[in-house]
Amino acid sequence: MTGPAEVRCMLMRGGTSKGAYFLAEDLPADTAERDDLLLRVMGSPDPRQIDGLGGAHPLTSKVAVVSASADPEADVDYLFLQVAVDRPEVTDRQNCGNILAGIGPFAVERGLVAPADGETSVRIRMLNTGELAIARFPTPGGRVDYTGFAEISGVPGTAAPVVIEFPQGSSPLLPTGRIRDVIAGTEVTCVDNGMPVVLIPAAALDVTGYENPKDLEENLALADRLREIRLEAGKLMGLGDVDGATVPKLTLLAPPRNGGAVMTRTFIPVRCHTSIGVLGAASVAAGLLLPGGVGEESANTAVRSDRIRVEHPSGFLDIETTVSAGTEGSAPVVRTTAVVRTARKIFDGTVFPRPAVSTPAPARPLGGNDGSAAR
Repeated sequence: MTGPAEVRCMLMRGGTSKGAYFLAEDLPADTAERDDLLLRVMGSPDPRQIDGLGGAHPLTSKVAVVSASADPEADVDYLFLQVAVDRPEVTDRQNCGNILAGIGPFAVERGLVAPADGETSVRIRMLNTGELAIARFPTPGGRVDYTGFAEISGVPGTAAPVVIEFPQGSSPLLPTGRIRDVIAGTEVTCVDNGMPVVLIPAAALDVTGYENPKDLEENLALADRLREIRLEAGKLMGLGDVDGATVPKLTLLAPPRNGGAVMTRTFIPVRCHTSIGVLGAASVAAGLLLPGGVGEESANTAVRSDRIRVEHPSGFLDIETTVSAGTEGSAPVVRTTAVVRTARKIFDGTVFPRPAVSTPAPARPLGGNDGSAAR
């Protein structure tokens, strides 16, 4: 495959992730050709991604593809693509709420949405799931302003707030139809409030839930148990065979340490998140509001307000959510979900992908032009 030799691109931090943002029209329409191009743009497969934009971690090897939407309820369409670091793989099987934080500003920057003077709202259709989100962010004088005083854990400094609201989705909150399931001998709660997540008490897997993410990644016994749970949970949650997928996420729960509702460690799927994804946290928060869920053993169940503070390795994330308890014969339903994130434009310009086919340079003799041996 060949593809373009250069592509218009904006690199943005969205929440606690970083990714390359593209207009759909600037990428090949053919999926295989597009994915091949993105692998070369990000520098995959290579554990360092040394020859591309990727940052050698799943959180910094992400892509957003944006276009004007034909849906009357949305302004733009957003396709999230996870580019594997050390494998030639691009997948659209999950969403990303962190990269979502940059979609509204990007849409204004690229002229897809006309900004208001003061604050702009952008209605976003997330193509990975078909769900909608509304992003609000400051646009004084009709220009995106990335400066501000909002802080989010896992990101140094401050920036302008991006308030993201998630209308009630169509997916069932409990994909298995039960508040508790026993999977691979472990009691769990399977939740989907924008991201399929399996909630697991950390103690049930013989860890505390306070470990450093790197230490958890190196725990081979834990990795085996998590894989077993994830594969079985995928089938029960209607996701099919998830062996090569990044969903469902697995989130370990432990009692909070810093005044929040719960401490978490999330796997994506084998790397342990240094914080937590927005949509993953939304699912965790909704799961904690379900009486009878596994969160009752780990979380501060006295925290039943609409704002749930989810603690993670680098701080916390506040989720505002309300859940209506199901009546007899009906399942519980999430009524509202909102979160404050930040985003920042890092560069806007042209990216030059690695050539599609590397041609070996002709062999040259050691030494000088006369072919004499190097001294």
